[in-house]
Amino acid sequence: MRLAFSTLGLPALPIDQVVRLAAENGYHGVELRASDEEPVHPGLDADERARVVEQFASAGITILTVAAYARVAARGEDGPVLAEVEAAVDLAADLGASYVRVFPGGGDLPVAEADALAERRLAAVAPHATDRGVRVLLETHDSHRSGADVARVLGAVGHHAVGAIWDVMHTWLAGEQPSSTYPALAPYLGYVQVKDIASAEERTPLALGKGALPLAETIEVLSRAEWDGWLCWEYEKRWNPQAEEFPGLLEAGREHLARLLSESA
Repeated sequence: MRLAFSTLGLPALPIDQVVRLAAENGYHGVELRASDEEPVHPGLDADERARVVEQFASAGITILTVAAYARVAARGEDGPVLAEVEAAVDLAADLGASYVRVFPGGGDLPVAEADALAERRLAAVAPHATDRGVRVLLETHDSHRSGADVARVLGAVGHHAVGAIWDVMHTWLAGEQPSSTYPALAPYLGYVQVKDIASAEERTPLALGKGALPLAETIEVLSRAEWDGWLCWEYEKRWNPQAEEFPGLLEAGREHLARLLSESA
C-alpha cells in the first residue's frame, strides 16, 4: 500500500512546501484540499495548473485527489452541485489526479430522498468523469457515515467512474467494524482515509496510534484481502486549533503506518 497525506491538516502552504513535506517525510502522494483559500482550486488557469503538475512531478510525488466540498445528497437544485463536481473533475484531470472527493451532505432528509439525490447526481457526472479519466469518490461521512450507506448509493449508480472513500473515523462512529466495512465498499473502493481520535465525544485529531480508532484492524482487513491501494492520513487541524501541528507528526505517522503494514503482512 502507498501512503499519502491530506493538506487539510496544513495551513494554506505554497505548493513547493507541500511537496517538500511529502518528500522529506517519505510519503508517496498528497490529497489536495481544493477551496478558494488554498493554492490549488478550480479557478487556476492552464499555466498555473501546469506549474503545480511540474512541482509535484519534479519530486516524484503523486497528486492523489482533488478534495472538493460538493454535497451530492443535499437539498436544492442539481445544477450547482453538478457544476461544482464537474469543475473539480476538470481540475483533477489537468493535475493528473486519479480522484475527486465529494460528500453526501444529506442532512435531515429522509434516507430514501437523500439516496435518490446522490444517485441521480453521481450518475449524471459519471460520463464526464469517464471522459476526463477521473473517478468521483463519495466519502463515508455525515448522512452516509457507514460503508453500508455509501455502498447502497453506489450500487444503485452502478458506474465505475463513481466510487468510495473509506474514512475510518466515520465508519467507526457508525458502529461498523472494519471486517464489515471492507466487504461493503470493496467493489467501489478508491482509497482509505486514516486518522485517530480519543473517543466518539473527543474528536480532536491525534497522532496516529494515540487514539481509539481501529487502524490496526483496518490494515489487517485490507492486507488479508490483498488490497493494494492508498492510505491517506487526514488530520483535521483546520477545525481544531488546539491540536498539535501536523508537519511535526508526519514522519512518526508514516512510521506507524509502515509498522502496521509490516505486522499485517
